[in-house]
Amino acid sequence: MFNLIPREEKFFDMFGEAAHNIQAAARALIQMFKAFEITEEQWKAIEEFEHEGDKITHRILRKLNRTFVTPIDREDIHHMTTALDDVMDLIEAAAARMAMYKVKEATPYARRLAELIGLCADQIVKAVEHMPRLEHLQEHCVEINRLENEADNVSREAIAGLFEGGATPIDIIKWKEIYETLETATDRCEDVANILEQIALKHA
Repeated sequence: MFNLIPREEKFFDMFGEAAHNIQAAARALIQMFKAFEITEEQWKAIEEFEHEGDKITHRILRKLNRTFVTPIDREDIHHMTTALDDVMDLIEAAAARMAMYKVKEATPYARRLAELIGLCADQIVKAVEHMPRLEHLQEHCVEINRLENEADNVSREAIAGLFEGGATPIDIIKWKEIYETLETATDRCEDVANILEQIALKHA
């Protein structure tokens, strides 16, 4: 009987929508950090991507609740959806902190962290494109892990530098939080990679 029930493959399409939305937001963050003067309007533009991400998340979860037979385990769909949403939330949170703290120019460390988020987003897009067949995911997951490790190193160096360059206590507080938010975004990208690897192993 179960073989007669079509499995809903739309989940992969919606994961693709979420991944491309993250990629677009990451590129906007990179441009924001490259700007000569950072503005609240740049943050608001990234916030729109976050709102779109929420809509995609809700669509996936609604479909999950209505679908009887899923292409991969239900809990994996839920975990993947949540992980992608977390990446988007952290990108928006980084942009929000730059705007709220009235930071006018990003540091080289912040620019590099934004670039690493963008590179992770590119790999997420490529990995999600392979999801229907669950093949060739490993190389993209490995690259995301490598990028996350680099982000750890950049963040540690950036935070250490705050205490060596004569920054004011207020600047230390602001930039420490910004660096940590950016680095956490790459952590959430690694979460996506780990979930993809687990899904691939289950269906190998």
